[in-house]
Amino acid sequence: MDPIHDSARAIARDVNARAVSAAEIAETLIPRAARVDAELGAYRELTPELMRAQARRVDQRIADGDRLALAGVPVAIKDNMCLIGTHTTAGSKILEGFTAPYTATAVQRLLDAGALPIGKTNLDEFAMGSSGENSAFEKTKNPYDLERVPGGSSAGSAASVAGYAATVSLGSDTGGSIREPAAFCNVVGFKPTYGRVSRYGLIAFASSLDQIGPFARSVEDAALTYDTIAGKDPLDATSIDRAVEATADGLRDDLRGVRVGLVKEFALDALDAATRACYESAYADLERLGAELVDVTLPTAEYGLATYYLIAPAECSSNLARFDGVRYGLRVDGADVGEMYERTRAAGFGPEVKRRILIGTYALSSGYYDAYYLKAQKARTRIGEDFARAFERCDVIASPAASSPAFRFNAKSDPVTMYLMDYYTIPGSLAGLPSLSIPCGSVVPEDGTRAMPLGLQLTSPLFTERALLGVAHAYERATLHAEKLALPEICTT
Repeated sequence: MDPIHDSARAIARDVNARAVSAAEIAETLIPRAARVDAELGAYRELTPELMRAQARRVDQRIADGDRLALAGVPVAIKDNMCLIGTHTTAGSKILEGFTAPYTATAVQRLLDAGALPIGKTNLDEFAMGSSGENSAFEKTKNPYDLERVPGGSSAGSAASVAGYAATVSLGSDTGGSIREPAAFCNVVGFKPTYGRVSRYGLIAFASSLDQIGPFARSVEDAALTYDTIAGKDPLDATSIDRAVEATADGLRDDLRGVRVGLVKEFALDALDAATRACYESAYADLERLGAELVDVTLPTAEYGLATYYLIAPAECSSNLARFDGVRYGLRVDGADVGEMYERTRAAGFGPEVKRRILIGTYALSSGYYDAYYLKAQKARTRIGEDFARAFERCDVIASPAASSPAFRFNAKSDPVTMYLMDYYTIPGSLAGLPSLSIPCGSVVPEDGTRAMPLGLQLTSPLFTERALLGVAHAYERATLHAEKLALPEICTT
């Protein structure tokens, strides 16, 4: 077996059969992750001793007769999720040095299933960003071109899987933070229905939008990981009390009888010629696999960005008020408590986080709440209603996951240009829908010489993860786009 390149399913099968031990896998991945991370900057912290201790527990449980769904599978955790005994910074200096006193439910479910924690991955500060450039610490690079961004905010989670420094990883998605980096890094990134996966232990950005989900190199591994972490959690009040339908055993090989919606408002005309051709080819592949392509409309989709960038900053303003230097993290002393608050937050938060706090505080302020925040919530309701009407005509909606392949660092320096990167992903987030990005080909960027990956976004109605992953698997197996793109050198040495 090859624990670096094998799938999660293959690793778990071999560890459960005692063909290889979890300890052996740990000792293979620990130096590998360190070597790759020296180039990519995907990890905020590697956790070799935690990984070894977990491997010993897994081997003992298997010796005792247990069979574990993710036995020995190396997993990376986005650094806005708590893992007891590890530093958990959310990519921000205001939490530098903070050690998690407990473990997030989704992370604990992975550990209970036998996964081995490699480390905590880098991210845009408090998950606010579309490129991975907003971390207060290291800069994560795209494995396919070290001069380009990996996407954000789950930058390290995507790069670690693409660079074979983890088999699967967990990220969080508020407005596209799993799907965009997956598209940029040639991996599968899956955002489940809001409330399907517990947010307990996830450092909040926007509580009504944040959702944990997996990155993997195949739909099957993403499904296996999702099946492990999904389900009601009494520690999360927004967790949905509804039976979880298993997905890993429902993957399909064709799309006969599936209606795929193409959204009028997501026309490809604004994209450059190569990117447009890639997505047009992806739509044609869906039809070739037996799907019926139907036109649908989302009249309020054009308001998605404005709606999101009122609701998310408003919730961010409220959630981040707890970071004040009093109990944990950074503290900058002042003459009195008020000055200490001001100095701590000024020094601890980066410019993008400050920008969103200010926008959110303004939107919630007296005299402006009804004009901005309340109106945005009404628009959000309309967006959800539009999706529901669209799904009367189709089973799944296909669209770009990103409007371009990965761009060079500092290429999008103004906030509005960066926010526009979320145009295709935000509407589904506002509606709470399950959505994923799957490799759909590659293009040579206008400013580059080597092909970079693109991702196709597939979105389905609430709680239809099984059907969504089934469609994605059929597309993946028929096209093999992820395998066609030459592996980055760092992955083969």
